[in-house]
Order: sequence, then C-alpha cells, then structure tokens
Amino acid sequence: MYYGYHRVSTKEQNLDRGVKGIEDFCKLKSYPLQKIFLDKMSGKTFDRPRYTILKEDVLRPGDTLILYELDRLGRNKKEIIDELRYYEDHDIRVIFLDIPTSTIDLSEESDSMNKLITDTINKVIIEIYAMQAETEIQRKEKRQREGIEAKKARGEWDDYGRHRVMSSEEFAKQYKKVEQGKIGSLELMRQLKMKRSTYFKYVSEYKERYHYE
Repeated sequence: MYYGYHRVSTKEQNLDRGVKGIEDFCKLKSYPLQKIFLDKMSGKTFDRPRYTILKEDVLRPGDTLILYELDRLGRNKKEIIDELRYYEDHDIRVIFLDIPTSTIDLSEESDSMNKLITDTINKVIIEIYAMQAETEIQRKEKRQREGIEAKKARGEWDDYGRHRVMSSEEFAKQYKKVEQGKIGSLELMRQLKMKRSTYFKYVSEYKERYHYE
C-alpha cells in the first residue's frame, strides 16, 4: 500500500502544495495512493494525532510512506533518524520527494553494490537535511526567545501570555502515563478535558523541557 503524509505548522495555512506534490508523484510512478494523512502542528514533536494513527494503526510491512519534504516529517535530527530506523526495522519504505535518490526502488535493483551505494548516499543526504531542519527550528526558537525578552523589557509580557489550563509540572505527571504505555494520547486528552490543539501544545512544551535541555 502507498500512503502520503504532510504536515504544516499552525502558522502555515496551505496544505495544498505538499498534497499536490505527493499526488503528482504517485500519478507519474503509477503508484496506487491510498490516502494522505495531514497534520497542522509543529515539527518539534512526533506526537501528532494523524501521524500517530498512520504509524501505529495503518502502515504495515511492505508499505510505502511518501512525504513531500524531509522536514515535514520532523525538525529534530535524532528523532528523525529514530523514526526512519523504525520504518526500516518494520520493512516500510520511506520516500522524500526533495531527496531524489530516496525515490529509487532498491527492491528492483539486482546489483548488490549499487544497492549499498544508493542506500549509503540516502543516509548521508538524510543526515544533512535533518541537521538543516533542526538548525532552522533552533533559529526560530532563538528569534522567539529574543522577541519575548524584548516584550518583557518593554513591559508588554502580560499581553503575550495566555491563561494555562494546568501547570507544566502537573501535565508532566499525567503525560508520563502515555510515555509508559499505560494509556494513549486520545484517552489522556479526554481525561484532562483538553482540546486537541491545547493538548499537543502541552506535549510540545513537555518534550522541550524534559527531553532537550
């Protein structure tokens, strides 16, 4: 089966470019595209509703996952590599349309040396692209921090903040149940009576605070 995945940040509104790119590629290759899964969320976390369903409930060994660009998968280099290792271990092929060598079907390549060379090239390019994606998000976060500090200096901080549903510390205690596999994100969302956007905002904050410091 062939599936697509595309993500844009909450500030971006247009999913059409990536969707059309995936659809056009599948038409060109005569791949029977089943469905494209879409998220409007930050790439800093992989705990996204549609992506989670695609990864955990839909994709099976032998399937192919197609993305328009590598940074649509994520923005953290280590986590990108970990995700790709998961797909490799589960015999799920991943294609990035901005990495042409990843579109080569190695299963049809009879020369083992060519397979090895192409696979090595793919991994090197992916490492570089993943590093660029992570660097870009770090630049954005730096600009955001500088903007917040500037607001504080001007005495405008109260205008910037919003009322929190719960403290970060309390959410961390609750979210550990998800990390430990006791419940899923949807169940915790219901228990905390949070909207999806609020829940995943808290998840993103949690991962930044406890995983990346």
